[in-house]
Amino acid sequence: MRADRRAERAARPPSHRRRPRFRGRRPLLVLLISAFLLVGVCAATGIAWDPFTAEAHQERSAPAVANPRSGAPTTTPTPSDGKGPSPGTPQKAPPREEAGTGAPRPTGALPFDLPAPAALRSGAAGRKLVFAHYFTPYPLSLDNASADADYYTRNYLDPAGENGKHQRYGGLLRDRPLPVPPTSGDWEYANLRQEVRTARDAGIDGFTLDLLSLSGTNWDRARLLMTAARSVDPAFKVMLMPDMTSLTSDDPAVLADALATLAAYPAAHRLGDGRLVVSPFKAEAKSAGWWSRVMDSLKTRHGIRTALVPLFLDFDANQAAFAPISHGFSEWGTRSYVGQEGTPAEVRRAHQAGKIWMQPVSVQDSRPNQGVYDEAGNTATLRSTWTHAIDDGADWVQLTTWNDYSEGTQFAPSLHNGYTYLDLTSYYLTRFKTGSAPRIVRDTLYLTARTQFAAAGPTGGQSLVMTPRKGSAAPRDTVEVLSFLTEPATLRTTVGSFQDTREAPAGPHSELLPLKPGTSSARAVRGGRTCAEVELPYPVDRTVDVQDLQYYGATSGRE
Repeated sequence: MRADRRAERAARPPSHRRRPRFRGRRPLLVLLISAFLLVGVCAATGIAWDPFTAEAHQERSAPAVANPRSGAPTTTPTPSDGKGPSPGTPQKAPPREEAGTGAPRPTGALPFDLPAPAALRSGAAGRKLVFAHYFTPYPLSLDNASADADYYTRNYLDPAGENGKHQRYGGLLRDRPLPVPPTSGDWEYANLRQEVRTARDAGIDGFTLDLLSLSGTNWDRARLLMTAARSVDPAFKVMLMPDMTSLTSDDPAVLADALATLAAYPAAHRLGDGRLVVSPFKAEAKSAGWWSRVMDSLKTRHGIRTALVPLFLDFDANQAAFAPISHGFSEWGTRSYVGQEGTPAEVRRAHQAGKIWMQPVSVQDSRPNQGVYDEAGNTATLRSTWTHAIDDGADWVQLTTWNDYSEGTQFAPSLHNGYTYLDLTSYYLTRFKTGSAPRIVRDTLYLTARTQFAAAGPTGGQSLVMTPRKGSAAPRDTVEVLSFLTEPATLRTTVGSFQDTREAPAGPHSELLPLKPGTSSARAVRGGRTCAEVELPYPVDRTVDVQDLQYYGATSGRE
């Protein structure tokens, strides 16, 4: 059984094709951009790279940046249209740390009352940590430009962007961060601070910081994030995650020196005994002996003791070799609601070895430039992975990911999902930390659906199209109404021209309806009065220019 799972992970198809256009949605895009403008997230210079490669096993490929010579750090390309920041910009000194409170979550956004950060960080709740995987290439803004003409819109969402380099798979991205307005001053730092606030206000303890390079744009952004995290909330921690699909130096001292640089920032995540937590992505790319030399170098050259929490693409094949040097284990996991049945055994094996376990929790995965996607089943994958983390006894959780839009895995507020997945995560996060489901005090509806049928073939010339990853659930065409009700109510739904009425119980409850052309909406009615209503404003088409198999989301709890 375990061998079969490894074979399935190793058999994932290579990179495919290209992205659907907006199919008449561009006016809606502009409308939503105007509606969603807010101060937000990390920013940086623009980035461009060749399509990702299908890196080994189930998950994750890093941007194809130039490989460094031994000991020479990588650099990240800059925007190819010449309109972004110029390459070789000197790294600015980190801004001074300053207190920041951030805007509070709107009253009534959630179906329950989220405990204050202090309550989620103390006692037993404080030992259950939740991190979100931060991917530096996709900050809120790449160029501090207006969202209707910024780098995301011109080059990443447009199939013809970046001089057509992403045209065969329909463009690099299908979604983007919620737009932020251009601002004066240090906009990159301000956006990073807002991103930390957003995560903190959702109950998240910190970020796992994907270190793609040891110099250049991504490195500078990583350092700025370390400062921004501390300035917003001294308790918000950043776990260092060197990405071994991208970092290619064979010299352990090179990585140790870079980790020591980031360890000097107070935001760097440490255990109670002072050890620096390092959680390398695809740790098995280097041997356990090599990682021992990294840890030795950190101690002898920098006086830093390390708690290693390796993240594997293949836990079964590597946990025994790494056990003697590790504080804990993690795995990148799968992105479909099926195939999660191995999680209890993995957690149990980690605990039997005296290690903590960091469980991956995910929404979905859709990669146009690799030609592969996982069937997430609306919110089924989100609910399944969170339920495993809670029921199987995971110690920590990693949300995979906060903002990797090229893989369609984002939890962060986005143009097409708003706060849907982050708000749902706040509910399950509270269960995970406190050990009990929070009381539902506000009727809230979450609506998710695709904007096209799974089998629809793009008509706009896209030559690389996505197919389901081996081992994924079968594709399905459904609209889901996920209700959180204080008392039973009647759900009245409209999907295109199809209307339906169903009874929903109190508490969390999922209803599925067949996908139809047109828009979808739902409302909960109790005693003849509407107590919650939500609309997904993106129309479903049978004919599409570009393939887009991400689930879009909306919540009644927010405008």
